[in-house]
Amino acid sequence: MKTRKASRQLIGQVGLGIMGGAFAKHLLAARFPVVGYDPVVAQVRAFRQMGGQAASSCAEVASRAKVIITSLPSPAAMEEAFFGKNGIAAGVRPGTIVIEASTMTLELKERLRRRLARRGACLLDCPISGTGAQAAAKDIAVYASGDRRAFNRCRGVFDGFARSTYYCGEFGIGSKLKFVANLLVTIHNLSAAEAMAVGERAGIDLGLLYRVIGDGAGSSRMFQVRGPMMVAGRYEPPHMKSQIYQKDIDIIRAFVRRLKCPTPLFDASIPFYTAALRQGWGRHDTAAIHAVLRKRAGLRSSLPRSAGRRAAKRKTA
Repeated sequence: MKTRKASRQLIGQVGLGIMGGAFAKHLLAARFPVVGYDPVVAQVRAFRQMGGQAASSCAEVASRAKVIITSLPSPAAMEEAFFGKNGIAAGVRPGTIVIEASTMTLELKERLRRRLARRGACLLDCPISGTGAQAAAKDIAVYASGDRRAFNRCRGVFDGFARSTYYCGEFGIGSKLKFVANLLVTIHNLSAAEAMAVGERAGIDLGLLYRVIGDGAGSSRMFQVRGPMMVAGRYEPPHMKSQIYQKDIDIIRAFVRRLKCPTPLFDASIPFYTAALRQGWGRHDTAAIHAVLRKRAGLRSSLPRSAGRRAAKRKTA
């Protein structure tokens, strides 16, 4: 009975981009009605085509849904979505739960939590572990933190769009875990690109390298997820745009500096992401740091086509 009741609950979605659009798709497939808003017309159009109910503003979403998921790209977008003229705060009702799934600073999320609490609403800190491609495949984990009763009320919603959900404790622990996860992602993405560049320089077919290394102890989740893009030398469509991920890098760097904790591998990774932006890869996936390494290795500008690369592409299709 509880599951059937939850499936009829209207869910609000603010932010319908790579991540938010994937959440909405899976919730709709799980028979949740979803009302959503995004300032980008194309994303709203795609949401409508999936069966979603388009709202005219964040305030309208908040006035209609008692559980709202937010997935936003920047602090400025978050401030506008929550407290702009037609933001969530303008329409939110007492008792509403907001599942905040973006990667932002703890200080920003704590300010949002306090300001929403004055309106009787509860903000949960629920960052996501996974890329846009993983979100599309419902292969993400939620690191939820905050009020336990509010979390329990949303269990069915989390199950609707995520592979797994962890309740991590008091507000902010979810974000701290996400910072640790993204620290590893930053390093592992570069290590995958480094392996590809070394293999190519040694004359190894990259399709072969991807298949063999991916089946052994040297693999990683980032090698599996971004390896095919590196094999093909094509970094679109992006699972995470390099220019957006720079925000995550800046957040982690500030976080670990406050902790006064040494992060030698993370620190060594940062210049390669900066170089990717400078070389024009900002709108491409973060796998584009592979192009930075190839350039430094003196490899030719385009990757040759091969049977091995075509096989790797078929394997991951």
